[in-house]
Amino acid sequence: MPRRAPRTVLDRMRTPSGIPGFLKTASVCTLIAGLLSPLAPAAASETAAAQVTAAANDHCGNQCSDILPPGQNGNATLAQILLNQAFGTQPEHAEDQLGPYADLAKGYPGLTNDKINNFFNDASFGVPADQVASSLKPAGRGDVTIVRDKRTGVPHITGTTRYGTEFGAGYAAAQDRLWLMDVFRHVGRGQLTSFAGGAPSNQGLEQQFWRHAPYSEADLQAQIDNAVATNGARGQQALADARAYLDGINSYIDASDSGRTFPGEYVLTGHKDSVTNAGTIEHFKITDLVALASVIGALFGSGGGGEVNNALSLLAAQEKYGVTEGTKVWESFRMRNDPEAVLTQHAGSFPYGTKPTDPQGTALPDAGSVKPEPLVYDRTGSATTAGATGASGEAAKTATSSAKRGMSNALVVSGKHTASGHPVAVFGPQTGYFAPQLLMLQEIQGPGISARGASFAGLSMYVELGRGQDYAWSATTSGQDIIDSYAVELCQDDHHYLYRGTCTPMEKIEQRNAWKPTVADGTAAGSYTMRVWRTKYGPVEYRATVGGKKVAYTTLRSSFLHEADSIIGFQMLNDPDYVKGPDTFQKAVQHINYTFNWFYADSEHTAYYNSGDNPVRASGVDAEFPAWARPAYEWRGWDPATNTADYTPPSAHPHSTDQDYYVSWNNKQAKDYTTAPWGNGSVHRGNLLEDRVKKLVQQGGVTRAALVKAMADAALADLRAQDVLPKLLKVVTSSPVTDPAASAAVGRLQAWVAAGGKRTETAAGSKKYADADAIRILDAWWPLLVKAEFEPGLGSDLYTAVTANLPVDEAPSAAHGPTGSHAGSSFQYGWWSYVDKDIRRVLGEQVKGPLARTYCGDGDLGACRDTLVGTLKQAAAKTAAQVYPGDDVCAAGDQWCADSINHRTLGGIKHGKIGWQNRPTYQQVVEFTSHR
Repeated sequence: MPRRAPRTVLDRMRTPSGIPGFLKTASVCTLIAGLLSPLAPAAASETAAAQVTAAANDHCGNQCSDILPPGQNGNATLAQILLNQAFGTQPEHAEDQLGPYADLAKGYPGLTNDKINNFFNDASFGVPADQVASSLKPAGRGDVTIVRDKRTGVPHITGTTRYGTEFGAGYAAAQDRLWLMDVFRHVGRGQLTSFAGGAPSNQGLEQQFWRHAPYSEADLQAQIDNAVATNGARGQQALADARAYLDGINSYIDASDSGRTFPGEYVLTGHKDSVTNAGTIEHFKITDLVALASVIGALFGSGGGGEVNNALSLLAAQEKYGVTEGTKVWESFRMRNDPEAVLTQHAGSFPYGTKPTDPQGTALPDAGSVKPEPLVYDRTGSATTAGATGASGEAAKTATSSAKRGMSNALVVSGKHTASGHPVAVFGPQTGYFAPQLLMLQEIQGPGISARGASFAGLSMYVELGRGQDYAWSATTSGQDIIDSYAVELCQDDHHYLYRGTCTPMEKIEQRNAWKPTVADGTAAGSYTMRVWRTKYGPVEYRATVGGKKVAYTTLRSSFLHEADSIIGFQMLNDPDYVKGPDTFQKAVQHINYTFNWFYADSEHTAYYNSGDNPVRASGVDAEFPAWARPAYEWRGWDPATNTADYTPPSAHPHSTDQDYYVSWNNKQAKDYTTAPWGNGSVHRGNLLEDRVKKLVQQGGVTRAALVKAMADAALADLRAQDVLPKLLKVVTSSPVTDPAASAAVGRLQAWVAAGGKRTETAAGSKKYADADAIRILDAWWPLLVKAEFEPGLGSDLYTAVTANLPVDEAPSAAHGPTGSHAGSSFQYGWWSYVDKDIRRVLGEQVKGPLARTYCGDGDLGACRDTLVGTLKQAAAKTAAQVYPGDDVCAAGDQWCADSINHRTLGGIKHGKIGWQNRPTYQQVVEFTSHR
């Protein structure tokens, strides 16, 4: 069955069928002729007063670089959108970072320090006089200037007052991402379909995030009030900064409306009229920032969940093997604390989420009783179609899984092992690929702020990931469990529950959405109501019975109603008077409640800290499973009125300073520190970084180029080919392979392994893989061999249950999983550790933390070999069209295209595909030469 790439917001503008007659040249030219006139004055006004921005206390010595594809400019007028759709032309700076980013895949082998900026931008502070493209004093203000450079168009905002600085940041953000900001404030409020159209993908997107954070306007305002009230002078400053930032956004909205230079998507979605200019672009308000923050937190910073799915797979294991043996089997697949897992922090123990010796309060459901809580009611029109209901199902699955987007990586080497004696870091967030990009670049210089880097659009009052005067920082998603499920016992009816002995009504939160066809989205008219029932223990996600009692399973997240709190940590990171070294860096990120791994480098030190509000659980409560909603099993110190609790102290979080090197790719943080996703075992994509960086450190003399090369080499590696395939082939070749088809397949796979096991083009731009046949064979073989290896022993019910906890595979062309297809990020979730440990047992090799049983051939080498050879023959016989069946982006059988990165359109501008790389979307390369 053909795969479908996710289509979001305005993806329907990609084809003529999405917009009738949209690409007819004559009509396009007519429209453009009438729309071009407003563009020239806007361009002129921004270039008339070009000036240089002075570099402010820059200690990087021209050794800081960054990159963020596709380009800085994420806004396009209607004329520019029409030109792009008709002729493929790009607005200035819309994709000028895409080429250098893509070129690294073939350019890295010969990389030297002096060639780094062939593939990255110079991230020094300021703009040289001969590189100034434009200079603007927004709204005529005298206290702030926005200078843009010629190469990338990045805004360099310099203010003489704090208000003016933040006003400029808001104005620049709206210049570059107004439409995207508007989209995501509506996503956060669960109002995307009413705003951008009722496409099934839009329905799924708003449902996924609103389920995670079903907030009322009062809830959003309360977050702001709480963040201000509990953070003293910094809280007051954050509020003032946010208000100034909003004033800048709204000033740009007014200017672009009167000048008719606003994003053309407002016309295409029916919010503005291209002829009369009738219609309104709503001003942003402060609660919109919280709505935006809730989306980002849900995407990248809220580890945990999945307790009900865990319970279902445990019950399946106990049904198969009995309670004692079934529990052992389940624990071996869960891998809470696998001794072979790659660690970010090499020393120390940080117990969190470990298995209690005497579990208490666990509320496992009765077999067959679990039913997901409906979210969508009262469907009409196109909301009743199969596509719409299917999107709802996928959104529910994504929202309730512990296998969330992780992504992002970091490579940091201490100065003890570098050529210069200064630390070197290559790091960044892997946030997916969108057009326009979710992140945006900026430099901000003003009173109490001095930083350059990336921020999420609409939240860019501070740089969130980047560099300061003499230090740089970045983050990866950590995924430790800050979400618990509670079984609330029902009373009176399905919408009352027992809260500390009192029958209490649930709170009903609703959002009604309706849409009609627009030029951008021709989906027929429809509507529905999203309804969430909230308890003091969080929103209801499932209904079930436990011991015959009717219960609702709820989800309680420590950051629920607290997304705004993290603003203080980001404010500190931008403050040169606060962050002066690794200690103050660690204190700053302790104020961020998102579940992230934070990394730091200056000219002398490196540091690491794992952030997040980790709740202190009651003694005996096992965080892997639902617990009874009773005082004895609540978080310690929990106040339901504010959703605050006792949290583990900073000393209990993985943290260190000046370790020899750090690597992170969403792997296990430290010994005894349990993360929510399954599969942190002997084979993890973190090993791809660990192996390469460890080798560099052992050799010594690490340079920026060497560390970039290590990252880029890992970015093309097939994890299965490098770490599992050699052992599979060892079993297969334990006896002569006499079958011609199997023998030929083995030869191709062996040659690929010998060549490095990478998915790389024959030549730059060839769009053909070297070792293409071997790659096709492994892509076809992996799901076949996993099923044949494990299902006979586990039984179909348990096998299916465990695959619900952890997908079998996440190859680059896979459409399943939290990232979807054409998203770059790959090999985060899969059964590689299970296969590795099982095959090593069959081979008689030592395995630390083995699976409870041996599955391949029931432990017999000959039988295991027969299983592998049989499935290998099946795989080798599959055609490219069968392995890569095609989707909305690629024709069936196009292997390179199936892997390729495609920027998913969130607006009217589309970009070409680039070859697969498994690397951060925004990435820094830094080596500071001095310190204040």
